[in-house]
Amino acid sequence: QVQLLESGGGSVHTGGSLRLSCVLSGDTISNVYMGWFRQTPGKQREGVAAIYVVRTYTADPVKGRFTITRDNVKNTLDLYMNNLKPEDTAKYYCAAGDGPVARRDMLFESSYNYWGQGTQVTVSS
Repeated sequence: QVQLLESGGGSVHTGGSLRLSCVLSGDTISNVYMGWFRQTPGKQREGVAAIYVVRTYTADPVKGRFTITRDNVKNTLDLYMNNLKPEDTAKYYCAAGDGPVARRDMLFESSYNYWGQGTQVTVSS
């Protein structure tokens, strides 16, 4: 089994920064692709960023502001969030997958098998 645990959420003002972290544990460590998703009440969960080996993928709304990294030694996934905007307010989820996936599908929720419980990010104007 794969377990995911997020941390690092909080409240910041517009223009602030946060670092989200996710710890992965379980049988599969190295051959797992991982990503960050976010969801606002009343809206669909959307992909934010993903990483597979050395390839990274970021959604258009966060390009240039968010950076995803993975530490295979510590088995952690991070999301560095800079220049935060109120529209970034959401509950952020760490996700992992171990099945076949196309690059074009890396930011699709259906590509992932395992999910964390989420961490709230609130950005005030």
